Amino acid sequence: MDSKTDSDRSLLWRVLSKTLVADCKVFSVSSSRSESECPQRKQANFFTLNCDPWVNVIAVDDRGSVLMIEQFRHGVGGLTLEVPGGCIDPTDADPLAGAVRELREETGCISESWSSLGKNHPNPAIQDNVCYTFLAESVKQVEEPSFDHTGNERISSRYVPLNQVTELIRSGAISHALVIVAFHFLAIERPDLFSM
Repeated sequence: MDSKTDSDRSLLWRVLSKTLVADCKVFSVSSSRSESECPQRKQANFFTLNCDPWVNVIAVDDRGSVLMIEQFRHGVGGLTLEVPGGCIDPTDADPLAGAVRELREETGCISESWSSLGKNHPNPAIQDNVCYTFLAESVKQVEEPSFDHTGNERISSRYVPLNQVTELIRSGAISHALVIVAFHFLAIERPDLFSM
């Protein structure tokens, strides 16, 4: 066995058992008993958050502005400036269907032009899910937003010129890590949109 293979093997943990600790509606908490074989056999407990996959939507209009939403986030106890998005529902055919649904529910907007920008693991140290980012171009509002059935969503939306996004991130006005990742994907895949 070469040294690279030995090194890779020493990083691996094998799950021996997994127990549900708590079901918290939008995520659950599991405890896993895991074992590592190298350099010596060792067992330990790890706690993970089990979440549905998520979607983020960068919705751009024909004037070069991006549709942003503002909402209260209980984790930080304040308002955050974000892009539309949320959990992919079990009834969604695929991540794109979830993105289309989330955009319409949260903003009342639709788009005929969709493309995938990328996907990432929100926090692989403790979470098991993936976040997909999509670009929706030439968005237009066709109805009033229809927020989630629990009645807990309170969202305000507004358009921001794309050429202001970098400064909003730099100043901390946009602080949500997954939103910053979404704009990074956009800068890689469609830098032309920032100069409209």
